[in-house]
Amino acid sequence: MLPVIALIGRPNVGKSTLFNRLTRSRDAIVSNYPGLTRDRQYGFGKIGPVAYIVIDTGGVAGGEIGINELMAEQTLAAVQEADTVVVMVDGRNGLTSADEYVVDLVRRHSRKAWLAVNKAEGLDQELVSSEFHALGLGKPLAISAAHGDRVANFMGEVLAPFSNATPKVIESTDKAKELRISVIGRPNVGKSTLINRLIGEERLVVYDQPGTTRDSVAIPFERNERSYVIVDTAGVRRKAKVRETIEKFSVIKALQAMENAQVVIAVIDAREGITEQDISLMGLAVVRGRALVVAVNKWDGLTLNQKKHANSELDRRLPFLDFAERITISALHGTGVGDILPATERAYDAAIRNMSTGDLTRVLEDATQAHPPPLVRGRRIRLRYAHQGGRNPPVIIIHGNQTEKLPDAYRRYLMNHFRKVFKLNGTPVRLSFRTSNNPYKGKRNKLTPRQQRRRKRLFKRVKK
Repeated sequence: MLPVIALIGRPNVGKSTLFNRLTRSRDAIVSNYPGLTRDRQYGFGKIGPVAYIVIDTGGVAGGEIGINELMAEQTLAAVQEADTVVVMVDGRNGLTSADEYVVDLVRRHSRKAWLAVNKAEGLDQELVSSEFHALGLGKPLAISAAHGDRVANFMGEVLAPFSNATPKVIESTDKAKELRISVIGRPNVGKSTLINRLIGEERLVVYDQPGTTRDSVAIPFERNERSYVIVDTAGVRRKAKVRETIEKFSVIKALQAMENAQVVIAVIDAREGITEQDISLMGLAVVRGRALVVAVNKWDGLTLNQKKHANSELDRRLPFLDFAERITISALHGTGVGDILPATERAYDAAIRNMSTGDLTRVLEDATQAHPPPLVRGRRIRLRYAHQGGRNPPVIIIHGNQTEKLPDAYRRYLMNHFRKVFKLNGTPVRLSFRTSNNPYKGKRNKLTPRQQRRRKRLFKRVKK
């Protein structure tokens, strides 16, 4: 097993900065703002003699209440599952009572702990570390997570007890079989509750306060011998309501998670109804070509009339999502949640489906025979053949003449016909049209004046 290292400390000592440094990533949001990290964030370490898993945690200082109490529980869970703990302190602010509380927490629950004195760039190592000897965790090691000063040496000492282990490949699952799912939605619609229900573990902080999740948290798990990575994202609100700089970064992380996902689960609050922000967010997922499953949460407790009204509103305001499966659930009680993962599998299978040129062309011929393309200035638009141009989402390229003049209604007809025949439910389908070159274009100008006059006379006779 890979060694597991938990980073803990009071708020704003640089844990997320060190996490990003150790994983050589930007998976954790970093800002000069206390209490930013609220859930456990996992990553694979890439600095030091052996591979390892590193856990970023929320800051604890003692006496937490409300959501901070839940954050402290997440930190405690990380300490309990770690093989070793790195306690981080701020070398510029000096020793505090909160640091002493963190060390006491480690002594009660951890096997081994190391003390990292962060933000020590430009300072004398011995001087900046001297007062932290009082914590009794051995020799404090001065580092700079932001600049990388002495981080490699520090990790060499931390990982020395594990250096005799057999080297491991830094991968959690088989990437070829791993399905990456991103859960998106407005704040407080139940995204974290749904994920906790899906994975069967209280991995994410759930609290009755909008904006509890501020970072995108990736969680690998397995179900029925299938590997998944599900990403909880920060709730996305309208730009006019995004005032805090931290929340702006969270929105970016949510959109990046959606961009990197293979399937998106869009969560809607049935009690609040569909909003413009819901429509905008799901529209963005469609524009980016993501396979989509719509989860209508908090369905329990609605009356029959309220359910009918909610369904009619979804039909009326989400006509562009007619391809996506819509599942009514209660993330809190588990009703309907078991249908979510099978729906994501079906959507992903449709998104990566291979379609042969012969099959696509036959379907195109059937569609044009049933409903021929319209006439444009007396000339029939002809669609000759089709082939696949991409996957996830499926791209179908159709060749013909005057394709740029094909009406939108007929394009939608073709899209729905391909979707029905090939069962492309759960994924957007993109049609691309190519017009063949006219071999006679421009040749009229090469006729002699006499030939042009004879051609005009011939056209006049035909019209008569």
